[in-house]
Amino acid sequence: MFYQLIKSSGLALLLLINIQSFAQKSSGVPLEDYLKEAEQVWNVRFTYADHNIRNIEIDSPKSPASLENLLRELTRQTGLRFQRINDRFVAIRARTSGDEGICGILIDKTTNETVAYATIRHGNHFTTSDETGFFELLIDNTDSLLIIQRLGYQTMVKGLESQVQEDCLQLFLEPEAFQLDEVTVNRLMTRGVGREAGGRIIINVDELGILPGLTEPDVLQAIQALPGIQSTNETISDINIRGGTNDQNLILWDGIKMYQSGHFFGMISAFNPYLNSHVNITKNGTSAFYGDGVSGTIDIRSKENKPAKLEGGAGINLINADLFLRIPISRKVTLQLAGRRAITDLIRTPLYKNYFNRTFSNTDVIQAARVGTDTTYNSDENFYFYDITGNLIVDVGKQDRLKLNFQHIFNSLQYQENVSTGLVTDSKTSGLKQTSTGAGLQYRRVWNNRLKSNLETYFSSYQLEATNFNIPNDQRVTQENQVLETGIKLDTRWLINQKLDFLAGYQFFETGISNLEDVNNPEFYRFIKEVIRSQAIFAELNFLPNSGTEMRFGLRGNYIGKFKKILVEPRLSISQKLTERLSIELLGEFKNQTSAQVIDLQNDFLGVEKRRWLLSNNKEIPVIKSKQASLALIHQGVQFHASIAGFYRFVSGISSASQGFLNQFQYEQTVGDYEVLGSEILINWQKDPFSVWSGYTISKNQYRFEFLDPQFFPNNLDVRHSLSAGINWQFGHLETSLGFNWRSGKPYTPAIGVSNDDILYAAPNSSRLPDYLRLDLSIRYRFKFSDHVGGQVGGSIWNLTNHTNIFNIFYQREGESNIRTIEQQALALSPNLSFRVTF
Repeated sequence: MFYQLIKSSGLALLLLINIQSFAQKSSGVPLEDYLKEAEQVWNVRFTYADHNIRNIEIDSPKSPASLENLLRELTRQTGLRFQRINDRFVAIRARTSGDEGICGILIDKTTNETVAYATIRHGNHFTTSDETGFFELLIDNTDSLLIIQRLGYQTMVKGLESQVQEDCLQLFLEPEAFQLDEVTVNRLMTRGVGREAGGRIIINVDELGILPGLTEPDVLQAIQALPGIQSTNETISDINIRGGTNDQNLILWDGIKMYQSGHFFGMISAFNPYLNSHVNITKNGTSAFYGDGVSGTIDIRSKENKPAKLEGGAGINLINADLFLRIPISRKVTLQLAGRRAITDLIRTPLYKNYFNRTFSNTDVIQAARVGTDTTYNSDENFYFYDITGNLIVDVGKQDRLKLNFQHIFNSLQYQENVSTGLVTDSKTSGLKQTSTGAGLQYRRVWNNRLKSNLETYFSSYQLEATNFNIPNDQRVTQENQVLETGIKLDTRWLINQKLDFLAGYQFFETGISNLEDVNNPEFYRFIKEVIRSQAIFAELNFLPNSGTEMRFGLRGNYIGKFKKILVEPRLSISQKLTERLSIELLGEFKNQTSAQVIDLQNDFLGVEKRRWLLSNNKEIPVIKSKQASLALIHQGVQFHASIAGFYRFVSGISSASQGFLNQFQYEQTVGDYEVLGSEILINWQKDPFSVWSGYTISKNQYRFEFLDPQFFPNNLDVRHSLSAGINWQFGHLETSLGFNWRSGKPYTPAIGVSNDDILYAAPNSSRLPDYLRLDLSIRYRFKFSDHVGGQVGGSIWNLTNHTNIFNIFYQREGESNIRTIEQQALALSPNLSFRVTF
């Protein structure tokens, strides 16, 4: 206490000397300058509306003995009211006369940081909290309620005891995975997973609880536990939403369209989770704000809240190590950096070996060359990946925010082949590189309490390169696939009144895709590049006619200049409360997209990442279009949530080459469509320390190709039944999760014989693979090294029972009359361990 008293008095004296020196040069000290100095001296923050202190000058106060004495002296000189809210914050407000008003400061309940840019309304009066969390607001009457809303926090509704609040309010907001006005589900499956009215799923990455089989908050793995979302081959790069292929998903990172989603060629999410704030997943009823993605939308957003001090962390598991930092350069500038690198080229863990075998089995990488008996063959591979993510956030003013985003993703595989025949040894190195780079600029302007605008511009690049040497045939094959896209989007949202807001905007993007094939023996060279420029205008009306109804009507008009084609896309979302806990929801949408992934040959790009991006040409690769409708019934109780939804989706303009056929249609190039009819059920019961959940999907997914025989047959992704369930429990700092996934086998086409040089097949997709079953376990323990440094250890086991799961069967000729059956197997039992430190 004595030391603190001397320290405070000394600093106060220095402050007084500084202000007195300033006063010798002017008639008074600007109050704003004095407050900045006082914040450093007394270790507090003053919150105020700029207009309340503008142009106010004060005489230099005598050396104050305490902060309270200083506040009384400032009150005497300025006529303003200085209120000590807590040990950290002091609110400044003008004395009211005539109109009655209130002031307050908004604080995050968990972090004690202030909450900026929240919306506060009382009757017909609106305002927003400034960058320090402070607000002032006129009030209507004593019967009205004060309503505070902020994305990422629960809505606060507070009654006012009197018309004029003598003191500024200190209001603590409860963090939540999302904030919305009407139908709300606080938790699905685990902490940090929630649902909005309109069917959108929100994942708050910082709050994401443990899930079975995962040690890291990998959101692209986490969403596969939701009904209607799965990966039939267990990869991140092949997520299927309601029966659609992965290339029909729109994946955004901070507004940048990403054409690559996985590391390790699909085994791990390519997006570093430790700078991400939240992820929005939409299966239907998409906002008119979004174009593209006829199957679903996955919108990943990085953190924007500014840390009060340096934050960071580092971790390692059996595949990679990572580091992230959040650096408050100043009160208005924040730098965020994250990096992750595989350790697979340094140490080969059992998990790496499982991943490697799963990824590269039945590819050129580890398939032994079938050459003469006097020839020996061996290979040695080297694989690694890394990613770098960065953000720079600048608060240009209280109404303007600028954000620069950057991400670079890289995968590299090299393997050396050695073929020895007698005394002669030949050696060649083949390789595969996969690179994604995205950069974007976001500018936000809050014009006033009811009007805000956003400007986004971005650049996205994806490149896949492969060089494959076939030593026995003296052949070298080089292949490249490159995507370059630039885009700009401007939108404005107008809050007309408490029940109505309007969104309108414009989007332009240019996409160029090129493909290269170069073979030396026999000589062959082909290079094709296509470019499409698209424009769109969109508008959307959100209407809250009463406390139990929420409606959203959207319309998006697209113009594709190359084809002189106009596509109009209506969007619809209606949520209606039937009772306090029971709601009904109707969703619908039309969408289109101009890019798709196709497979020319199964051994393209070494057979590892054999899909290549192509642009629509309005002929054999048309514009893909979809229409969808769904109806859901939702029950939300304090501890129990249940929902059931029926859906219908029709997608036209798909190329047979994009479906990955491994039967009689493998080399066909024709256009068709598919139709999905299904239902989803999700149940969640939670009572601390337990959360129990289960999701079930039943659907029928069928192709129609007019020029194939037969025209109608089951879709390659026609999984009729899918069931997932799990239980999470938490005891103090220990979290555990156990869950299973089961689904009926997907279709395949059995071979029935050989004719000439061709394999004869039964009817397409007429048989089913064995059922898929997987049991997973995770455990995580949090602890503290000190007050400011925390730690975490975790472990997981994927496929705990080591059940053999086959995700595909196909055939190859072997000799003149034999057929070789190839069964592609999912991951065997795969344990993982992790360790993290945060500060």
